[in-house]
Amino acid sequence: MKPSRRNFLQSLGVGVAGLGAAQQATAMSFQPPKTAKAAADDQVLFVGDNIAVANTEYGKVRGFILRGIHQFLGIPYGADTSGKNRFMPPQKPTPWSDVRPALWWGNSAPQIMEKRYANPYASFVDHWNYDDVSEDCLKLNVWTPALDTQKRPVVVWLHGGGFTNGNGIEQDGYHGENLSRLGNVVFCSLNHRLGPLGYTHLKAAGGHAASGNVGNLDMVAALEWVKNNIAHFGGDPTNVTIIGQSGGGAKVTTLMNMPAAKGLFHKAVALSGSSLSGVNKEYAEKLGLKVMEEAGLKPGEVDKLQQIPWRQYIDIANRAVEKMADEAKRLNLQRGGFSPVADGVTMNGEAFFRDASHFSADIPLIISSTFHEFSPSRTDAALENISLADVKEKVKPRFGDKSGEIVDAYAKNFPKARPVEIWALILSNRKNAVAAADAKASQQKAPVYLAWFGWQPPLFDNRMRAFHCDDICFWFYNTDLMLTHTGGGKRPRALSEKMAKSFINFVRTGNPNGGGLPAWKPYTTQNGETMVLDDTSLLVNDPDREARKALA
Repeated sequence: MKPSRRNFLQSLGVGVAGLGAAQQATAMSFQPPKTAKAAADDQVLFVGDNIAVANTEYGKVRGFILRGIHQFLGIPYGADTSGKNRFMPPQKPTPWSDVRPALWWGNSAPQIMEKRYANPYASFVDHWNYDDVSEDCLKLNVWTPALDTQKRPVVVWLHGGGFTNGNGIEQDGYHGENLSRLGNVVFCSLNHRLGPLGYTHLKAAGGHAASGNVGNLDMVAALEWVKNNIAHFGGDPTNVTIIGQSGGGAKVTTLMNMPAAKGLFHKAVALSGSSLSGVNKEYAEKLGLKVMEEAGLKPGEVDKLQQIPWRQYIDIANRAVEKMADEAKRLNLQRGGFSPVADGVTMNGEAFFRDASHFSADIPLIISSTFHEFSPSRTDAALENISLADVKEKVKPRFGDKSGEIVDAYAKNFPKARPVEIWALILSNRKNAVAAADAKASQQKAPVYLAWFGWQPPLFDNRMRAFHCDDICFWFYNTDLMLTHTGGGKRPRALSEKMAKSFINFVRTGNPNGGGLPAWKPYTTQNGETMVLDDTSLLVNDPDREARKALA
């Protein structure tokens, strides 16, 4: 079946009649460096002793030029985090005297890699990029049109994977080349400590007071590197935008509530993920003590914990989480584990965005999510024919006795949606995204812009729907690069051009308007202004409000 080119809201029966057809965009074009040799043989890659050499405060780095964009991969922004540096705030990298090659990605942060590619569907769709994994992981990447003094806006990408998995180039859609060219911006991505090595709070066990947030402090260190060095790469350190997706979206909102991050970025974008508080401090401290106990150590012996091989340590820490399950329930935590801690020092100890005088009050924020973050039928065609009664049973483990009421509310809000689509919308509901928008818009002066991505790729017999991660490549103008998310071609490229140009305008000015999307009004709690992103995009007022009421 050929996918509909109408806005997805139309297909579900929400009143959006009278919309025009989507405009077709021109194809991406790549311009090689304008040299005599390039003109003669269409050379697109340039690398050599005196090509793409840039200064940093720690030494010179040598990258390469690909299709006119200078690229630098694996630049150190911090020291090796193993041994005595484990559970400690990031240290400065050791300076170097030679020109350091910046030609390949830095190591991914320690994480469980076994069976990472075991699911053939997930591996095909996301085809993750992983190389060496080690504690020497504090590296970043830079894409820039030129090494000059033009002072271009800077984009800093924070990868997803919760606070447990991932890396800065996990998917091809994360690459910054196309956005850098399209918008004349500098694009950076980075790796930082994750999971138990980034977020074990060991203060009560005699460890460093900031140990529960060193993964976030790594990101602060990367932003400090940007502040001190990005001018050497043609960037403007006074105009920095952070953007993240899924866990990366939560990284964005937690950084907006860390005192050490003040002044290091000026705009923010959270895609398919946000948080309104850190982990409960009491739980985090008890979990740190449980980790020591599980390792057979006493409080005060954190130095011995620093010497345990990282893979073994992750297993120890995860066993501690399992044994703390009852404590997590007692404290009404949705889930336990390792993520940023509301310690009241390195991170806000109260609810985020409640202070109108906080530095985050001056930071414009885009919040976006997708219609079908989770599409149950993607790899199981039989689920396409599920009944509404069966959907009510399917969602009971999550919603309990309210399941029937919730399903009926979504079916009423979206009268043309099939039961499988209702199921996906419920599992992917906007409750958290709207809560974050409400929290900031109601208390702080900088504008919030809310979006809902509904574009569906013509892949897997149209069962992928507007899935989790699908939108990233649209914002970064990479729809012809991340083919397993889009199928490629004119249709996704047309929307991508509008989304990417709107994002670029936001990066430049804090206002996304003028990029080709309809007029995008800032979000208000009264109207719930939401930009629906699709072949035909439109601004609507809180299109799922009635359905969401059933989730309360």
